[in-house]
Amino acid sequence: MNSGSDSSVISVVIPTLNEEKLIKQTLAQFTPELKKKYKIEIIISDGGSTDSTISIVEGAADFVLKSKADTKQNIPIGRNAGTKHASGSYFYFFNADTRIENIDNFFERTLSELQKPEIAALTMKFNVFPEEKRFSDSLFHAFYNSYVFILNSLGMGMGRGECHIVKRSIFEKINGYNETLAAGEDFDLYRRIKKFGKIKFIRDLRVYESPRRYRKYGYSKVFLDWSKNAISVVMKNRSVSDEWDPVR
Repeated sequence: MNSGSDSSVISVVIPTLNEEKLIKQTLAQFTPELKKKYKIEIIISDGGSTDSTISIVEGAADFVLKSKADTKQNIPIGRNAGTKHASGSYFYFFNADTRIENIDNFFERTLSELQKPEIAALTMKFNVFPEEKRFSDSLFHAFYNSYVFILNSLGMGMGRGECHIVKRSIFEKINGYNETLAAGEDFDLYRRIKKFGKIKFIRDLRVYESPRRYRKYGYSKVFLDWSKNAISVVMKNRSVSDEWDPVR
């Protein structure tokens, strides 16, 4: 792989840090048949895992980027580093705990939208793993999915960190993620993308995530942290959080 562009390739970039519990099921979604059909490459950008994450991903990913122990690392740095080894014209950024509903349809639909010249990036609905979902999860995500939809309808730009889909040309034009942001980098990315094209919210696509952060901190604290960081990014171009606490 190289930094050159190939319009027929999707580059999936996944940052990891001690994700042995969930990364295997995340990567298992990308079957050989799926990867061949949509010409997908999987790039893991590891932030210095000390568990068995590396041994799990090395047999499943096309490229594994390992961060040195003494190298500063956060999610924006990891994602940007992963793109340096990407071949695709389309960047799909997933978190290590991401599960995609109806994955074949997901890639067919998103690729179709990305062919449109006015489209710069995509987002969709999110929820927690169906087998772990509670009533509170349904309530919160119904609210937050509507919130993201409204912001994009108003042209403000918004995307959840579990899945960012961006045209490579746009990503490079805005110089990727802001690596100084420990949190709020997802909001910041889409806020800058909107200046160069349309961000489409695809309402019938859905991505699932682990509820682990919501279970540990509760929705009130998580939403407050998101809001504070988003406001700080807009007002001061920096995040309130010095680091984003990993929950494993």
